[in-house]
Amino acid sequence: MNHSNHVVSTAITAESIADSSVVASEAVAQYALGLGDDALVLAHQLGEWIANAPELEEDVALGNIGLDLLGHARSLLTYAGTAWDKSEDDLAYFRGEAEYRSRQLFEQPNGDFATTIARQLIASVYFVALYRALSLSADTTLAAIAAKAVKEVDYHVDHSAQWLERLGLGTDYSHERMQQGLDAMWPFVDELFRADPFAADLEGVAVDPEPLRAAFDAKVPRLIVDAGLTVPTVSPAQGGGRLGRHSESLGPMLAEMQVLARAHPGANW
Repeated sequence: MNHSNHVVSTAITAESIADSSVVASEAVAQYALGLGDDALVLAHQLGEWIANAPELEEDVALGNIGLDLLGHARSLLTYAGTAWDKSEDDLAYFRGEAEYRSRQLFEQPNGDFATTIARQLIASVYFVALYRALSLSADTTLAAIAAKAVKEVDYHVDHSAQWLERLGLGTDYSHERMQQGLDAMWPFVDELFRADPFAADLEGVAVDPEPLRAAFDAKVPRLIVDAGLTVPTVSPAQGGGRLGRHSESLGPMLAEMQVLARAHPGANW
């Protein structure tokens, strides 16, 4: 990464993007929209654990991870919106289910705590690889967003890996629930590393997710085995989130997330 990208990354926010004169091209906006949707959907899911986590410290930890992801989503959606003169709120609250581009892993229900940890481990390791690669993008705004994000998702990996070990090597019951969580989330791993249909014409700008699988496969199965658990062997889900094909969980989640903004459009508080 060049020095100018590093300087921008230390201050990049949704507000700084909105206040700048930078405007994303149509192709870059479409790509950024999918990345922003991934982060936004997962952030909302994690927010549901606040006051529901198994211990007070986890209320704070999962809330903070969710806020990190919300920050990534805000920056990406704000940047995407510059191409269409739309705000982050327009894109978050006033698109329907079929218009969302999130990969299907992120919309999977929280389930129990172990299931959430399984989803978070998979997501965090993927995000680290993605944002490291994206920090080298020829698009300086995407590079800056990614350079800031990767510092945060590194912590997210550590958090979920510690819980994976704690639950996997804990009681027979916690071990069983952790394995069930991994089994439930593993079908959605494959889609993360499929080609992004909105990145095809963005060589040097977008990240091809397929080569990122090697880093994931080098890390996550080892963490699973070290926690006394078994790497799932399941058929991959059909996927299609980038093309607006979602599981039944996304619609109700969006309805809950969007209800206030849709009931009072244009409101400020």
